[in-house]
Amino acid sequence: TPASMKTSANSSNKVSLFLREFHLCIILMLAYFVFLACSRQRYVLGDTAMQKMAQSHVFLSGMGGLGVEIAKNIVLAGIKALTIHDTKQCKTWDLGTNFFIHEDDVINLRNRAEATLPHITELNPYVHVASSTVPLDETTDVSFLKQYQCVILTEMRLSLQKKINNFCHAQHPPIKFISTDVYGIWSRLFCDFGDEFEVLDTTGEEPKEIFISNITQVRARNHAAMICPAPLQIHTAMIALNQFQEKFDRLPNIGCLQDAEEMLKIAVSISETLESKPQVNEDIVKWLSRTAQGFLAPLAATVGGVASQEVLKAVTGKFSPLQQWLYIDALDIVLSLDKISCEEFLPREDKYDALRICIGDSLCQKLHKLNVFLVGCGAIGCEMLKNFALLGVGTGQDKGMVTITDPDLIEKSNLNRQFLFRPHHIQKPKSYTAAAATLNINPQLKIEPYLNKVCPATENIYNDEFYTNQDIIVTALDNVEARRYIDSRCIANLRPLLDSGTMGTKGHTETIVPHLTESYNSHRDPPEEEIPFCTLKSFPAAIEHTIQWARDKFESAFSHKPSLFNKFWQTYPSAEEVLQSGESLEGCFQAIKSLSRRPRNWTQCVELARIKFEKYFNHKALQLLHSFPLDTRLKDGSLFWQSPKRPPSPIKFDFNDPLPSNKVVQTDENARKPDHIPVSSEDERNAIFQLEKTILSCEALKNDLHMKMLSFEKDDDDNGHIDFITAASNLRAKMYNIEPADRLKTKRIAGKIIPAIATATAAVSGLVALELIKVVGKHPFEAYKNCFLNLAIPIIVFTEAAEVRKTEIRNGITFTIWDRWTIYGKEDFTLLDFINAVREKYGIEPTMVVQGVKMLYVPVMPGHIKRLKLTMQKLVKPSADKKYVDLTVSFAPETDGDEDLPGPPVRYYFIHEDN
Repeated sequence: TPASMKTSANSSNKVSLFLREFHLCIILMLAYFVFLACSRQRYVLGDTAMQKMAQSHVFLSGMGGLGVEIAKNIVLAGIKALTIHDTKQCKTWDLGTNFFIHEDDVINLRNRAEATLPHITELNPYVHVASSTVPLDETTDVSFLKQYQCVILTEMRLSLQKKINNFCHAQHPPIKFISTDVYGIWSRLFCDFGDEFEVLDTTGEEPKEIFISNITQVRARNHAAMICPAPLQIHTAMIALNQFQEKFDRLPNIGCLQDAEEMLKIAVSISETLESKPQVNEDIVKWLSRTAQGFLAPLAATVGGVASQEVLKAVTGKFSPLQQWLYIDALDIVLSLDKISCEEFLPREDKYDALRICIGDSLCQKLHKLNVFLVGCGAIGCEMLKNFALLGVGTGQDKGMVTITDPDLIEKSNLNRQFLFRPHHIQKPKSYTAAAATLNINPQLKIEPYLNKVCPATENIYNDEFYTNQDIIVTALDNVEARRYIDSRCIANLRPLLDSGTMGTKGHTETIVPHLTESYNSHRDPPEEEIPFCTLKSFPAAIEHTIQWARDKFESAFSHKPSLFNKFWQTYPSAEEVLQSGESLEGCFQAIKSLSRRPRNWTQCVELARIKFEKYFNHKALQLLHSFPLDTRLKDGSLFWQSPKRPPSPIKFDFNDPLPSNKVVQTDENARKPDHIPVSSEDERNAIFQLEKTILSCEALKNDLHMKMLSFEKDDDDNGHIDFITAASNLRAKMYNIEPADRLKTKRIAGKIIPAIATATAAVSGLVALELIKVVGKHPFEAYKNCFLNLAIPIIVFTEAAEVRKTEIRNGITFTIWDRWTIYGKEDFTLLDFINAVREKYGIEPTMVVQGVKMLYVPVMPGHIKRLKLTMQKLVKPSADKKYVDLTVSFAPETDGDEDLPGPPVRYYFIHEDN
């Protein structure tokens, strides 16, 4: 501090204030890195990129629906500072596009940047967010942008975009420039990171071991100065729209044929100036002209997620940047709306005007009356609820409801991607908190939250009647089994299902529509391979093996053994009773062993740890090398110790222990870990001796007969669980000459953490919401799209949904997974009656009847012929709340010798519905 500050009391106060503020800054900075350390985004970007983000200042112009999406994502990511710029006032229109603008902002005519500022700031208290309302046009001196590392433009005229792009590109180093917009059902994204931009990690994938023959140095050039991209027809139409706007100082009027014709003329003239002279697509120009004034919020969520990832690439050098253009459209939504009157698309002065311009009023009303069941309120769930609120899903007066469920509580690590939650929500239920936050976006939405898992145990809640009342099911889950179960319930009740998921920068969406598409269960990924027992125990070859070994040791020492210990001493209230019982000590060997070795103080803890160290990292290696010396050969003459087997190197200390030499080492990769290890008579005698010794030393009191079990918890950095696994894993890795892993990587693998980042989550949820609009509109099969994306590369691949397969029985009789046959019975309906009814109604000869895994009728089984006379009620024993049972009926194939084929599910009603 300057010397003058130390000469007076006033100066002294200034020094004291400075020191306090400096101390507060240090505390906030440490808290910020703690916040980042807890986030799953760290597993996507890594520490270096996170630190670069924490030093970056970004400028974002345009706080409409697209701008707020980008602001949300990059603030959650953890950049240092963001300046949001806008000169427009809040309007009713914005309530359906910007999820942070509320009715009082519209009433008070607040500036959009100022209205959204407090909400964006609240997302991440460690990011400094400021607003600017200064006019920005072609005459403005843009030199103020020098203070930023990245500039993002939305809702800005092309001429001004070019001026700012040129300015950013001319700086040394260049300022990263991103331009993106949504015009109705069309979106555009452009990136220019400068000629010298370096990519430090192109994919983010784990490096693979390969042989390198030579190395060349190539710089990735990333500048196109807004020149023509590959999809020239779309690009031509977009540039025509920009020129129309420059010429008439407005966008084309909704459904105005004259404006569409003018845009078409401009497009044709642009095409003639291009070297390849691309043919102008009249449909693209027409729909762009017709919907340009509108705004499709889910499309903004998608392109906003992609654009946000490009911002993070710009300031970190992590992942491959876009080169240079990207167009994403929702043309499939409107193609079936071509014959609808233009009146349907005209504004009505409410919050859904921007949406109405894109899809028409009738489809808007269908969305309002929709009943949706959303399973999961995590990252994707929060984004989906935001999309529902902006679309007006579940806001109908007479019909419409959003039902959500999630059994989880909010954790600190959720906050960087589940944007509906704040720090004061930690340990509160996700579903109830998300419901309240969604109502804050759209108070008209009707939402009902639950805390249940959706599984067989809750079928009394989520029964057939519940599913039948839903128009669509949306999953936002993080595990495959839950998806498969919900998919089966949707098939049984003929409900459409929208599924999605993310892992880091990767994401997928799948649209499942009754009678049109295959289901989630129609395809299965190969099961995840388990690490062989012998690999874990004796022959690790990768860090994943040593981490799993350490995790197993944790579970054994701190969970499994204490559990057995407690169960045993619940049977024997005292140690003396064990000796008096006279029973075999095989069942209590481990309990007595744990009691006799139980450390009583810190010194004994260290002693036990030291013994364990010798056992795991010295004796085990020596034992293996004793059993299999380095020159050991197999029967075929090849060396035993060859890749992937690595010989261990004992980690030695300064004292020696006796080495047992009669240990049997398991080498069979198909062998499983034994459930029970027999106890020898010598072990029993030793257990008796140890127990007597423990009693005499007064270390078998009642309090000693209980141990505290630990459940592995990866997210508590103070409990030592990950520290134990990291240390044990890396010691074992050192013993086998395997590259060790840092604590972060160990935590990810041991905790089976799925990396997550808000950018991919936002993009995926937007794509799902676009498909939801198609399902509601009952669009044809060709309109539905599945998607796979990887924002790191970047790549976005759209494919048509998989068409449902038909199984032919015979003579033109076919069925699909969506078909169900029905048989109505009576109280005295027998199994024979049921079989005859199936034969008469559906023209097949039943050969077998099965209920789940229970075989009701298989003719070759003893006694099954007698079952034909039994009533169906006695055979299947219906539950009190069900009027039917689902059965599988098999039939004989046309060719003799082939196996019987299962038909579609047969739903048997015990009493005819007319009764």
